[in-house]
Amino acid sequence: MTRPRLLDLFCGAGGAAMGYHRAGFDVVGVDIKPQPHYPFEFHQADALTFPLDGFDAIHASPPCQAYTLMRHMGKRAGEGAPDLVDATRLRLEGSGVPWVMENVVGSPLDNPLVLCGSAFGLGVRRHRLFESSHLIFRAPCDHRPGSWPVAVWGDGRPSRREARREHRGPIAVYGDHPEDAAIHRANSDAPGLTRRAATLAVASVAMGIDWMDWREITQAIPPAYTEWIGAQLLRAIGAAA
Repeated sequence: MTRPRLLDLFCGAGGAAMGYHRAGFDVVGVDIKPQPHYPFEFHQADALTFPLDGFDAIHASPPCQAYTLMRHMGKRAGEGAPDLVDATRLRLEGSGVPWVMENVVGSPLDNPLVLCGSAFGLGVRRHRLFESSHLIFRAPCDHRPGSWPVAVWGDGRPSRREARREHRGPIAVYGDHPEDAAIHRANSDAPGLTRRAATLAVASVAMGIDWMDWREITQAIPPAYTEWIGAQLLRAIGAAA
């Protein structure tokens, strides 16, 4: 059977795209910047003018810097960042196909649901909001102490010594590339506390992403989120057929 086609606007390096692909879509990405690691068909173009015809569904992740809580954690963080949520919504509403828009907590999405890595057994929380043209159901968070997978270090596998120092809190993936893994390993050993990923390998395992560099993965959403949503979009498309 022909797989339905999904247009991935503001696609970045393809965290959302991989989830939709796993759900059953053929995905085409669009971003204003080059995305050499994007795993599917890619077009470097303006997401606000790229043609929407010929697709069965659309996902959009407009820039989040104007809304992210990180804007409060540094000088002028997020200042001058574009606010494209309303303009993106207008395009999506006029497309005539099911659509989803994603952004960070604090963004002006309408009646969004929240997804969290804990709902999918991931090592990150990374709460993200999703607004949709169709009813989609959330997967509840699970922030209970001891519910997190054991963190991994180095090449992605814990050594015997590191395994004795298990960290069962969530991993955070953000900021500049860490240069001294030992410093970050020493932080937040207590169960349930958040520790910043010490290496790209740690971040990759925690996020379920193995094709991005550090900068890309700090901006991505885990594919598990859109695999969950994509399965629901496929049912909506099937019901409308």
